[in-house]
Amino acid sequence: MAITLNAADSRATQPEPEGLKTPRKAAFASWIGSAVEYYDFFIYGTAAALVFGKIFFPSIDPKLATVAAFATFGVGYITRPIGAFFMGHVGDKFGRKKVLTFTLLLMGISTFLIGLLPTYNQVGMAAPIMLVILRLLQGLSAAGEQAGANSMTLEHAPAHRRAFYTSFTLSGTQMGFILATLVFLPISALPEDQLLSWGWRIPFFLSAIVVAVGFWVRRTLPETPAFKEEADANETVKLPAAVLFRDHTPAVLRVIFGALVSVVSTIFGLFVLSYAVNTVHIPRATMLTLLVCSNVVALAAIPLWAILADRIGRRPVFIFGALGCAVLIWPTLWAISRGDLTLIFIFGLLTSGIVYSASNAIWPSLYGEMFDTRVRLSGMAIGTQIGFALGGFAPTISAAIMGEGPNGWMPVAALVTASCVIAAISIFTARETYQVPMHELGKNARAFA
Repeated sequence: MAITLNAADSRATQPEPEGLKTPRKAAFASWIGSAVEYYDFFIYGTAAALVFGKIFFPSIDPKLATVAAFATFGVGYITRPIGAFFMGHVGDKFGRKKVLTFTLLLMGISTFLIGLLPTYNQVGMAAPIMLVILRLLQGLSAAGEQAGANSMTLEHAPAHRRAFYTSFTLSGTQMGFILATLVFLPISALPEDQLLSWGWRIPFFLSAIVVAVGFWVRRTLPETPAFKEEADANETVKLPAAVLFRDHTPAVLRVIFGALVSVVSTIFGLFVLSYAVNTVHIPRATMLTLLVCSNVVALAAIPLWAILADRIGRRPVFIFGALGCAVLIWPTLWAISRGDLTLIFIFGLLTSGIVYSASNAIWPSLYGEMFDTRVRLSGMAIGTQIGFALGGFAPTISAAIMGEGPNGWMPVAALVTASCVIAAISIFTARETYQVPMHELGKNARAFA
């Protein structure tokens, strides 16, 4: 007589892969790798908000210079979808570890070289051109980092704690943001001439240290059991992207639109910083302190939201975060426009630190569980990077659409709200997977189209 186990029984009896040590090591390696990658990525964003308009585009109107500086931040997102196809192919065909090593080194080298760049006053238009080229290389690196780290951690994780373990990738991202902002805090206090001449370069040079640490941690991490099983059975596919779009197109589309919630992060980290400092004239140090505090709060909130998602499911937690941000962005920008520091910190910490963390903590497991092992890295990389590319230009769009006067922030709030609502609707249509065993993930993709 055949015995049939339901999903909950399968989840309860499935053994943890290779004991507890390897999943924890994979989570830590993902955490520190993401911290390194996004330290590099975010110091660029902070420099774009505070410095790059003045040193790379000094010959144009200040508002246009801000738009141009944010555009150089956005171009890093152009190459991310391109890099996602390449990194996804390598990761799904040859292994997760190879992708993670390559992305770490590429990001570190690109970031260090940005610190060596001459300014516009030294070499003219060659300076912003070189800046854009290096930013494009940063985008290629970021395309594979999170998807590779998420795949690595998800496939090592215990069956009933996949959201918790994969959330460490996003905790690492928050730590990278904290490190980047902490480095810029004393540097932003330098006199203007020193900040623009040599001070801004220091964070880019320091990336060499954090890259070395990340590479040392990742060098001994084993390949995932799920991928090794596929490889040993000769079941890896020659063209992962072709299989992905043949069998998983609806899931890819859900990830693309779900990833629009990242607009909250780019608006809060870049546009809000620039708007508060350059328009409302709130001190740089005050706003950078808010960014650090919100990310410290997020470090605590992310694993708690992930634990909840392992208990009640991915969808409700993600949707709560997206819709919560759709509402909270309005009082947050309103408080900044008034220059009310108490309300700025209250709404800033609530929006970016707590509520956004609900969506941010869950998407690694939510997206990864939409795909089977053969195409998981490709699916996450391609889907997220197209969505992130749309979100990456949100600061540029916001700088362009912002109106005049005390209510000029309203079009920006409307943009964030629309993006979050679209993300919530997309994930509402997805399959709930928190009780689905690893070997069954993505197997019935067409049934949930």
